[in-house]
Amino acid sequence: MIKAWQGMARSQRASTKPLDWRKRMSDNIAYALLVYTGLQIFLTMGALQVRSGSLLPYLALVVLVAGIIPACRSFERRWNRLSDEQAADPALAGYYRHDRTWLWILAITLPLALTGLFKLLAYILA
Repeated sequence: MIKAWQGMARSQRASTKPLDWRKRMSDNIAYALLVYTGLQIFLTMGALQVRSGSLLPYLALVVLVAGIIPACRSFERRWNRLSDEQAADPALAGYYRHDRTWLWILAITLPLALTGLFKLLAYILA
């Protein structure tokens, strides 16, 4: 009974909010950047604790920051070009899901891949 009521309340809230793909993508970008930053800090701090005197962890930080900003700007620009009518078009759902999926793939795998690459380079050069 409670679950049915919660589902009905959720669907009523969703139906009162107008559909805006620009806002949804912007929200996803903000959350993805939070996850990305958390991963970056966690992974890079582990790499920085190695006392080998290597500049590779700092280079990894620069590459990670430089890598995500253009990608997020690209997603944001693509969706912000929509007019108000286009932003509420349900036909764009597939494109939205596609971009959202790629955004999250980048936000999660980029810090993992680059930190792994720099750790491998540090291991080879040590």
